[in-house]
Amino acid sequence: MTSQRRALITGITGQDGSYLAEFLLEKGYHVTGMVRRSSSENFERIAHLVDRIELRQGDLLDQLSLVNLLQSLRPHEVYNLAAQSFVPTSFTQPILTGEFTALGVTRLLEAVRLVDPTIRFYQASSSEMFGNVPESPQNESTPFYPRSPYGVAKLYGHWITLNYRESYGLFACSGILFNHESPRRGREFVTRKIAEGAARIALGLGDKLELGNLDTKRDWGYAPEYVEAMWLMLQQDRPHDYVIGTGQQHSPRDFCQVAFAHLGLDYQKYGRVNPQLLRPADVNSLLADASKARRELGWSPRTSFAELVRIMVDAEVVRLREQKPPQDR
Repeated sequence: MTSQRRALITGITGQDGSYLAEFLLEKGYHVTGMVRRSSSENFERIAHLVDRIELRQGDLLDQLSLVNLLQSLRPHEVYNLAAQSFVPTSFTQPILTGEFTALGVTRLLEAVRLVDPTIRFYQASSSEMFGNVPESPQNESTPFYPRSPYGVAKLYGHWITLNYRESYGLFACSGILFNHESPRRGREFVTRKIAEGAARIALGLGDKLELGNLDTKRDWGYAPEYVEAMWLMLQQDRPHDYVIGTGQQHSPRDFCQVAFAHLGLDYQKYGRVNPQLLRPADVNSLLADASKARRELGWSPRTSFAELVRIMVDAEVVRLREQKPPQDR
């Protein structure tokens, strides 16, 4: 093996995986992405990177495939971004969510422990673990109270990462990332639905936008900036967990108003609440206190909420005008 740093990314075809791959390539890494074997592979987000990265098959449901992959690649860093990551789907597929998002973390950590305990491991934790929060804003010491099978599964992955760090001395850490968006977000997520809906209406391709709960409060940031925080966590002298977010809070209603106003439209004329889109249990308020990340990692967000909305809306306008196919997860 050469002295070049080697990184393995699970979930490389997702929003964060694609941005992280770009970031690591700029740092001079050899980047390998783990992909599941599928009859219909979606590499749209990484199509521009396929000649610069290596793709290898592996599966979080298959322990042996993970062991074999690590033995073959001998990475210095592993970023576990793969998961069943859509919260509403976790209510309809709770067992599958647990297999991927919870037990999948254990399988990968165990593979690291068996193959090479010096590998530095990043686990993608989530602000959804906080759920019904007792305090605001939330930091690394805030108690968890998840409100969805997804949040529960993420919490298992978070705690098992901590357990392997303390039990086996692994350099394993979790990034508790609050909501982070971009034009590469899956179309089922509310921010992408709003951006696309506003663009379609502005271009005369639609006349209404149906959403669920418009009044939940979220801390929304720009995804390309958040992958830098992932990398910074693995460059520290000791492993720690970090909350990553902007410290500012907005609702889907706010997102709609900014998105439609950017296109010269009044959201009130087009927005509808569809009760069928409401979740069995929802998280009403999430707000990050990322002071530890600012202090220890030197990380801070650079893109404002309004800028994020405009970036996503403009990307949808361009895509629809060029009649590009929708970018699914």
